[in-house]
Amino acid sequence: MIEVRNVTKAYGNTAVVADVSLDLPHPGLTVIVGPNGAGKSTLLSIMARLSPADSGSVRIGGMDVATARSDALARRVAILKQDNVMSARLTVRDLVGFGRFPHNRGRPTPVDRDRVAASIAFLNLGGLEHRFLDELSGGQRQRAFMAMVLCQDTDYLLLDEPLNSLDMRHAVETMRLLRRAVDELGKSVTVVLHDINFAAGYADRIVAMKAGRVVFDGAPGDFMSAAVLSGIYDMEIAVHRIGDRRIGMFER
Repeated sequence: MIEVRNVTKAYGNTAVVADVSLDLPHPGLTVIVGPNGAGKSTLLSIMARLSPADSGSVRIGGMDVATARSDALARRVAILKQDNVMSARLTVRDLVGFGRFPHNRGRPTPVDRDRVAASIAFLNLGGLEHRFLDELSGGQRQRAFMAMVLCQDTDYLLLDEPLNSLDMRHAVETMRLLRRAVDELGKSVTVVLHDINFAAGYADRIVAMKAGRVVFDGAPGDFMSAAVLSGIYDMEIAVHRIGDRRIGMFER
């Protein structure tokens, strides 16, 4: 379980995360949504220890994120940032292999090689594993970084806007893969997204933030309501039922 307790983060006089408390179960797929500037990515960064909280605490699998040893934390939690830059010229296989570093400290074993191969296959990158990253499209690179995160073989995955640079087909494929990571591998996946329809279509739970605070925390079916969505995004959003799904559409 991920336990967030009274977390606050401010820049100057502006609180970008304001007294947020959450319990995110393990396993499960939680999507954090909200308008720009809501504090979504900042909260995820605090959960991943990329940014310190001004107050409050985060515990992941019983481990205090602020005080845990880095190597121990890296074996429990993996994060995919919004902007991933790799200056070295690496192949996809090389990049994915970095995910094993917390386990092998740079001395790969047959188990590590098997994990690399499995992660490449899981992300459907088999035909690209020997290509250099600078030879890939933005979407292909994004999937390669996701394979690296998966290869870290942690119980908890934190992903900030993993659909960036992906076309519709690969965005759908990515959400299906995250769903499989929960259902087949027993992972706890927390994702920041902007697309409310992807969130509602794949999440077990949706957390919506606005002005640094949690304004909704519940099931996708409850989230996909015109009243809830309009209150979060300050615009009229109609909700239509297509088959067994609810789809949000802005009013022209």
